Amino acid sequence: MIAVVLSLTAAFTFALSAMLVSHLKGRVGPLQFGRWQMSLAFVMLAPVAYAFGGWRTVTAAQVWLLAASSATGIMLASTTYFAAIHAIGPRITALMFSLASPFAVVLGYLFLGESLSAAQGVGIALILAGIMLAVAMPEGGAGVERIPTRRLWQGIALGVITALGQATGSLLARPAMASGVEPFTAMTIRAGLGAAFFLLLALFPFGRAPQRLTPKDGVVVAVSAFVGLFIGMSLLMAALARGDVGIVSTLSSTTPILILPMIWGVNRRAPGLWAWMGAGLAVAGTAVLSLTA
Repeated sequence: MIAVVLSLTAAFTFALSAMLVSHLKGRVGPLQFGRWQMSLAFVMLAPVAYAFGGWRTVTAAQVWLLAASSATGIMLASTTYFAAIHAIGPRITALMFSLASPFAVVLGYLFLGESLSAAQGVGIALILAGIMLAVAMPEGGAGVERIPTRRLWQGIALGVITALGQATGSLLARPAMASGVEPFTAMTIRAGLGAAFFLLLALFPFGRAPQRLTPKDGVVVAVSAFVGLFIGMSLLMAALARGDVGIVSTLSSTTPILILPMIWGVNRRAPGLWAWMGAGLAVAGTAVLSLTA
């Protein structure tokens, strides 16, 4: 029961973090956001990793794997994730992020020799059907922002890149984690390298923000990092330590559904039926993949 509560709470924090990020639209750029979020995440995670004593167990080979994982899962995916939220909003972005599960299955099949069962094929089909349903069907009077076609396709492309980057990052980190790297230490390495990357980009004109981060927006960035990266990931790891991996993965992936009431509360109008059905199918597909892994 504790694992269930922890998993659902983690999913809630991921949804809340996405909602916070959406409020920065038009005021904070993707590279500026990544620079601040990863820097703050590193500052939060490093003391915890030190307290757990994980630094003593990390080898050079594991650091290289985690560095590669950071390049795809943080440097690339966090940038496109933020840009996708700005293009298509947190609801569709959360759905697109659920593609990370089938991407991980396919990449594992192609590069790690893992099996791909018929049940997993059904799970992938459910996720794709959920995304297509939520994106293609009209919302009617549900009050969801109407997204121009060009921006919709740009956001979908960014969402696909985000999910693929996240799945690749997980694939690269898997050998390091399987060899016994302490989770907080792994997260600290990934966040620290991501922060260094975004700080390095600030040396070039294209990496600099057109305007300085205001104190109000800085608070939003800090809270999103604390809620989504520090609390959310901590809860997820605590859940994995206490419950079945398949069940925990399924429950922690309910973000596309949990984000809908948040949108309802912000917009004062309920998302349409297709949004709920699409989110439900995506979560069901994730459940099939997680429970048959």
